[in-house]
Amino acid sequence: MPDLVANNLLGIAEHAALTPMVAYRIDRDGHPYVPIGDGGIVQGVRLGDSVFATDGDHVAPGVTLVHPDAGARFALTAFACIGNEVIVRSGLAAGSIGRVTGKRGESGRVIALLDDDAMAKLLPGDQLSVRAVGQGFVPDGVPQGVAVLNVDPELFALLPFAVTGAGDDDADTGAGAVASDAVSVTVAVAGVLPSKVCGNGIGRPAQMWDVDLAVVADSPDLGGRTMRLGELWAIEHLDVRHNMGYRRDWVTFGIICHGGSPLPGHGPGLVPIVTGPRSAFRLEVQDADAAPALTDAVLAALPSRARS
Repeated sequence: MPDLVANNLLGIAEHAALTPMVAYRIDRDGHPYVPIGDGGIVQGVRLGDSVFATDGDHVAPGVTLVHPDAGARFALTAFACIGNEVIVRSGLAAGSIGRVTGKRGESGRVIALLDDDAMAKLLPGDQLSVRAVGQGFVPDGVPQGVAVLNVDPELFALLPFAVTGAGDDDADTGAGAVASDAVSVTVAVAGVLPSKVCGNGIGRPAQMWDVDLAVVADSPDLGGRTMRLGELWAIEHLDVRHNMGYRRDWVTFGIICHGGSPLPGHGPGLVPIVTGPRSAFRLEVQDADAAPALTDAVLAALPSRARS
């Protein structure tokens, strides 16, 4: 495949915001609540935490990046990929390095995670650069019809996707996408959900949006499992190659990037990273105590161009 193009993009640390003169939202049962943690600079939340551990709304670990120009803001959201390197360029935390861990569709927002010391020094308005690369990436050997999006190629290599040939373990064709009947992709996931739980984000472009999963801690669809930030989940009958929507016998895999929400039709956010025909994949559901696919250690293993 052609070489991927990287863009240096500018993100501004967002200030948490509310609708003027309104300090609350209305939950799924008609009760008012204050939406703590929805955007801005959020401290005390890390990858691996339960999405239901905080009494907040769409709580994401790290800082939400925006841009005052609408076109630049949506380009930031569309081009930034999970795993991309982020560098603080102004303020007390200048020089600190982090990684993109997700994105939010509303108004165009990118989620970036830095270490606790840097997070404590950040202020709204600080400038951060994002080395955006990954959209258009096609891993070697994936079956035809399988699409990859929203993920840095160097991170993808560390995620639990294994391309194997028919009757051949760990096949590596080195030839881009190949005939779907020749290979399959084995994926280790935290769990599998039906597309009926997909709420906010359906119908939106997957390169610019996450999809909220309308589940709560005791939802039967979770099967008693605790959903955690950074986990890789599969959604059956969901196609995200273009605008996200239902497609029978399809499956989409994504990283959980933010916590739950009391709003109806909202919940933990999943950023799609792989989608394709169900027949192209073999799913392996991990034990509940297995580490999430995206952890601080995985992000730390990525090469830093800022330090090279």
